Amino acid sequence: MGRGRLEAFSDGVIAILITIMVLELRVPHGDGWDALSERSHEFLAYVLSFVYLGIYWNNHHHMLHLVERISGSVLWANLHLLFWLSLVPVGTAWMGAHHEDPTQAVATYGVILLGSAFAYTLLQTRLVRLLGPGSKLANAVGSDRKGKLSIACYVAGIASAFKYPQLAIALYAGVALIWLVPDRRIERQLPPVAP
Repeated sequence: MGRGRLEAFSDGVIAILITIMVLELRVPHGDGWDALSERSHEFLAYVLSFVYLGIYWNNHHHMLHLVERISGSVLWANLHLLFWLSLVPVGTAWMGAHHEDPTQAVATYGVILLGSAFAYTLLQTRLVRLLGPGSKLANAVGSDRKGKLSIACYVAGIASAFKYPQLAIALYAGVALIWLVPDRRIERQLPPVAP
């Protein structure tokens, strides 16, 4: 089966998740900048999560452009990824609302990020297995050092969240920064665009 429906469904789910997150942002009470600063933790949590959902959407899109066909196990692996991503709005709202004592919320947010990373890796692995070790995707992924580094940072963030939640948030933001640019390994495998 083709990849079109899987890609369209995933795009729709991610768009809905972003919409849910922005609807969770509450309007500040008051009309001055100080009223806005009272909601800064919620807004910063939203920005981080928006960037993460954007990264997943971007890399998912790029990865699927190297795929000609999908299987039932790929569909389930994709649903697994969407499950973890669907938890991002809840983790975002919790982390933004509990900035006085954020330890458990920040650790939970890290678990959601870790689950999403594992799910993306599983989807990538299922696609490589389906397409074969000589496929463009397999060549692009290689040893996936960036993916493994991300998982290590999430684990370190979760562990540090209980004592140093700001360090955990910095680790999560650091992972987002290394993935901000779409995966160049995959971009190199894409066919050139005609002028």
